[in-house]
Amino acid sequence: MTGLLAKMHTPLFWAVLAGMASLFFFQGVPVRSGDTTFPKAMDNVTVRQGESATLRCIVDNRVTRVAWLNRSSILYAGNDKWCLDPRVELIANTKTDYAIRINEVDVYDEGPYTCSVQTDNHPKTSRVHLIVQVPPKIVEISSDISINEGGNVSLTCIAMGRPDPTITWRHISPKAVGFMSEDEYLEISGITREQSGEYECSASNDVATPVVRRVKVTVNYPPYISDTKNTGVPVGQKGILQCDASAVPSAEFQWYKDDKRLIEGQKGLKVENKAFFSRLTFFNVSEQDYGNYTCVAYNQLGNTNASIILYVHDGNSGGSRRAGCIWLLPFLLLQLLPKF
Repeated sequence: MTGLLAKMHTPLFWAVLAGMASLFFFQGVPVRSGDTTFPKAMDNVTVRQGESATLRCIVDNRVTRVAWLNRSSILYAGNDKWCLDPRVELIANTKTDYAIRINEVDVYDEGPYTCSVQTDNHPKTSRVHLIVQVPPKIVEISSDISINEGGNVSLTCIAMGRPDPTITWRHISPKAVGFMSEDEYLEISGITREQSGEYECSASNDVATPVVRRVKVTVNYPPYISDTKNTGVPVGQKGILQCDASAVPSAEFQWYKDDKRLIEGQKGLKVENKAFFSRLTFFNVSEQDYGNYTCVAYNQLGNTNASIILYVHDGNSGGSRRAGCIWLLPFLLLQLLPKF
């Protein structure tokens, strides 16, 4: 602070103040012919947040005083540093070049910077605008959601960045499809089971690689039995009846024969339940096993059932028919020979 007060009593301090005043009072003063490019600052400077920004001013030997200002604050006057920000440093002060560097640039550094010079005639200024870009960042996104089929879904994805990022939504599983929304919000009315899966939010602004986050949408629906087959098995052989069903949450299964529930552990019988199917296995089929069986699939949203028949199948009948055909073949050939 003592050093700063001492600077205020130097002629340089008042010269810099005159340069600052030129920013407000002398911008309308005509410049002599041949001076239209003097002093000349850079075009707008664009940097990413966290990088360094160099602000450069082209001068010549007519300059007696020179300074860099940020709005109304003096950053550097000649070789003297006037700001307390340790990120700001002087990197050039020559007869043709006066430049400062701002390290670790942040968004609050964005704005106009002025190169102010004093010549023998009057103060002159040149302005450059510092633009700070910020990579996109998703700051808020919907949590994973579970909803019953037919309900309405609203997903939200909020992102920040400079410039403002573009936000898109797309359905990526079970298979990726095109963009569903180019907005922060994705609305799905009357959702179906085919629309379950992962939804991806992407935020991009060309400053850095787009950032993505995902939301899992689970669509609940009652069981649907998709495949059943009647099965023929010879007496004494192994027989299997299978019932396939899709459901979310996964279905529970029960088997019945003539209104009697079949359970695991009954003699010669095995019941195997998995997430998407149930299998009823007979290790040694008897006459009493033949008949109509009912598979019931259920979850908390509903239930459904299907009928499957286990019927007798004579494993030898096919072989007898084939043998009969072979025995008839010579007889047919003998009947045809006289014709030739």
